[in-house]
Amino acid sequence: MKNRLLLCAALLVACSAALAAGLLGATSVARADPTYAPLCGANEATTGTALSGHYHDLTVRGIAYVASGAALDVSGDLRLAPGACLDAFSLGTVHVGHNLTVGPRATLALGCAPGSNGPPPLPPCGFTSTDDTVGGSIVAHDPQTMYLTAASVGGSVVSLGGGFGTPGVSFPVKDMNIGGNLDLLGWHGGPGAWIGALRNHVHGSVLVALNSGFRPGDDNNPPNDSTEIDGNTVGGNLICLGNTPPAQYGDAYDPGIGNGPNTVAGKAIGECRHLTVPPPS
Repeated sequence: MKNRLLLCAALLVACSAALAAGLLGATSVARADPTYAPLCGANEATTGTALSGHYHDLTVRGIAYVASGAALDVSGDLRLAPGACLDAFSLGTVHVGHNLTVGPRATLALGCAPGSNGPPPLPPCGFTSTDDTVGGSIVAHDPQTMYLTAASVGGSVVSLGGGFGTPGVSFPVKDMNIGGNLDLLGWHGGPGAWIGALRNHVHGSVLVALNSGFRPGDDNNPPNDSTEIDGNTVGGNLICLGNTPPAQYGDAYDPGIGNGPNTVAGKAIGECRHLTVPPPS
């Protein structure tokens, strides 16, 4: 327990410093979005601002979205101010040259891939994957949530704390290509919430710790289906500690669609130690 707390504390200090440094300066915009599955609220189309074009640095305040067919290119840093929401869960494209930072109570939705809105493939993604890229890292400090799908990140993806009590708010990380580490620490969702990592390629290590979600599985089996860790390819270690429920395959397990055992070059530790082999029949 002592080593776990020291590890999480060290990550919190390091990533908080990185986030604080990233929030200095930038251009500001306001408002935001109308996609098939609006993630910034049902009134995105009327209360939000459509984003496209080229920026050096960009800070999103309020609600914003990237519509299907639009392109947003930020050569420097993209920042979500506290409480902001950026919905790029569409067939638009987003390219960020440096880092993408997500402030407290903010929501980021980035990328699209077949099945990301549930089987069978549904809009806005249908049968198409986007090629969204972040040259640096994605760092979130106390976010409401993030929806990350099929984007390429040159650095790490790090989320510290956060969550929301609204029913159904989830935290999926799916089909990502991450050059550094994936760290999901201390996110707490309300009723119906789900957090998990499916089919990601992570060149570094994965740490999933101290998170909680409360979503029943199909036919209530398992009774709490959150913290699903399936089909990931990890270049370093896969570490899962102190999650509610403990990390599991859940009802997502299906090797036929890539949701099989995790492939880990290093060690699988803690709750994930059994998630590199098929479950008992």
